[in-house]
Amino acid sequence: MNLGKLIAIALALGMAGAVAQTTPPSPAGPPLTLAQAQAAALARRPLLQEAQSQANAAGQEPAAVRATEMPQLAGDLTGVGAEANSRITAGGLNNPVIYSRYANGINVSQLVTNFGRTGQLVKSASNQAQAQRQDAAATRADVLLQVDRAYFSALQAQAVLRVAQQAVEERQLIARQVGVLAQNKLRSNLDVSFAQVNLAQAQLLLSQAQSGQQSTLADLALAMGTALPTPAPQLEEQPLPAAPAQDLAPLVAQALLQRPEMAAAGFQLDAARAYAQAQRDLERPTVSAVAAAGWTPTGAVQLPGHYAAAGVNVNIPIFNGGLFGAERRQAEYQADAAQHRLDELSHQIAHDVQLAWLDANTANQQLALTRELQQQAALAMTLAKSRYQLGLGSIVELSQAQLNQTQADIAQAQAQYQYQSATAALRYQMGLLR
Repeated sequence: MNLGKLIAIALALGMAGAVAQTTPPSPAGPPLTLAQAQAAALARRPLLQEAQSQANAAGQEPAAVRATEMPQLAGDLTGVGAEANSRITAGGLNNPVIYSRYANGINVSQLVTNFGRTGQLVKSASNQAQAQRQDAAATRADVLLQVDRAYFSALQAQAVLRVAQQAVEERQLIARQVGVLAQNKLRSNLDVSFAQVNLAQAQLLLSQAQSGQQSTLADLALAMGTALPTPAPQLEEQPLPAAPAQDLAPLVAQALLQRPEMAAAGFQLDAARAYAQAQRDLERPTVSAVAAAGWTPTGAVQLPGHYAAAGVNVNIPIFNGGLFGAERRQAEYQADAAQHRLDELSHQIAHDVQLAWLDANTANQQLALTRELQQQAALAMTLAKSRYQLGLGSIVELSQAQLNQTQADIAQAQAQYQYQSATAALRYQMGLLR
């Protein structure tokens, strides 16, 4: 190539670069860190508030059961009008007299003992309340995982958007340069067509990236339980976590100790066992004390002006059609089911930890591979661009290099945030996301 032609190419490229326009930056919203997003979700998510209210409601059940052991005091105001010498003669073995009267009185009853049944019911209710609190903790972990995944997905979408914007800017510049070269008869119209196709592909990628960013921001708002400000917040980068541990066994052991679902299942098993014991105690006697006292300001002459009485009642179950036996067996089967549910959950958690550990390790490996791929694609793009400008390479070679660089940049961005998301999922499976 002679010197005059090289000078013409250089002038054409310089003119095209001078008229190149960059995409104006979008307005910046307020910064949003991952910790801020998590705090917003914990404060505003109705799902978490519902779980906490359920736990608070379950916490009242032990006191409600324990109340049956406390003295029961009630006041009565009774007025009766009856025919003279009236008696109830049907519906019972006794024949009580009914007197006209008005009386005020107080009745007191006290459970003396039911041989431990109420204590077992209180124990069962307390364990159920503990299980409900662990369910609330599990819901909290679920919410935090949703926020982490949505946050890293939004960061990934922003990174892909930046890659798409850069691709459009670079391909706009190259399309202008090729157009100027074609006007000066230094390149063919086929090169112009290739450059325009490459630009159109970049613009399509940009449109898709913009839509993806809006979608991930909507998911983040849902995970946080609040609307995001306009313009969209600027999400801050999070440091890359360390590589996952190479030994899986300690991670599984830690998950079995830390996961709130395991703790909840354990409390439910204890509650089922205590309830089964309480149902066995149904066959034991119940001893109660009763007292009553009051005044009769007006009434039949047979009634004194006041009354008082106290007594003890022992209720001994003899036969009720097998009801107590059926309830005892039912409670025992439920306790067995709770034990099997705990065993199944332990297997499931071990499986989930293993999968999360594999995903995190794979994502960590892909992070290094995509970083190397990005460096090689950038080098190939530089060489292809130089060769094309010197007239040594074709537009096809340059187009392929552009495509490879864009794909490598997107792959590296995806690998980075997928690794962070996979690490968050592993921490969740281990019970560390609280």
